[in-house]
Amino acid sequence: MTLQALRDGGKRALAAALAALERDPDNAATQALLDAAWRQPCAHVVGITGPPGVGKSSLCAALVAAWRAEGKSVGVIAIDPSSKVSGGALLGDRVRIVHDTADDGVFVRSMAARDRLGGLAGQTVAAMVLMRALFDRVLIETVGVGQSETDVAGAADTVVFCVQPGSGDSLQFMKAGIVEIPHLIIVTKSDLGGAAERARADVAGALSLAVAGGGDWQLKALAVSSRNGAGLDGLLEALEAHRRHLAAEGRLAIARHRQGEGWIAEALREQFGRSGIARLGRLGFDLALAPGGQPFERLRVLSRALEETS
Repeated sequence: MTLQALRDGGKRALAAALAALERDPDNAATQALLDAAWRQPCAHVVGITGPPGVGKSSLCAALVAAWRAEGKSVGVIAIDPSSKVSGGALLGDRVRIVHDTADDGVFVRSMAARDRLGGLAGQTVAAMVLMRALFDRVLIETVGVGQSETDVAGAADTVVFCVQPGSGDSLQFMKAGIVEIPHLIIVTKSDLGGAAERARADVAGALSLAVAGGGDWQLKALAVSSRNGAGLDGLLEALEAHRRHLAAEGRLAIARHRQGEGWIAEALREQFGRSGIARLGRLGFDLALAPGGQPFERLRVLSRALEETS
């Protein structure tokens, strides 16, 4: 399967490729496809995260509709809680992200979080890299997260953290950990009026103490209602502003390179443990990714070195 074949094959071909990725991620054909996809990124990747019940799926549906109205193709990765029985995704997000299923410009994929605590599924990064080469925009909706679950920062270009008015989250989540990852903070359900405005003011005050993006991007707090669309244009403008910010001065390439190195370290730690990473050092390897290098290829090299010396 090639990227062009996926483009020509539409939703059915992409669904089959993602199923193969989850079933056998180390397959040679799958790895070759991921290498090609890494070299041909197209999409701006937006991560939507926040506590359960905050309205992430409704916000994703509103963004999908707005981007489709602009003629942009959209891929969505919805990370769902896992069934205690089968381990599979409960598929709630896939149902709640309302879209026209006949629209070939929108593709929604649910993935099960299983036992991962970072808000993402095990193959989210690989699925994102593949979809990033096929769509204009990619949305990643995490499961409901708390203060320490920040994996989405390793997969998205722009991270949007959602806060619900009247829940106490506006200050509870402005703590070390979660506050360090978003580029935009959205108070959802702004149609609630005074409670939403108080939450937005609380967040704006807390943001005066925090900076994201290495100090060169000013965190923004916005209020949005997915129900009546209030504030949605402002969110779209802010997302576009951050996309332009990343495109300037090579910031996007630097950020994605760092993400690639982070994926390599995480994958090795999961498969071989901290002792395996220490052993790489003794073998003369490091986790650095050469400029322009492919993280999946680098991971294969390092994994092979560990397997051959085990």
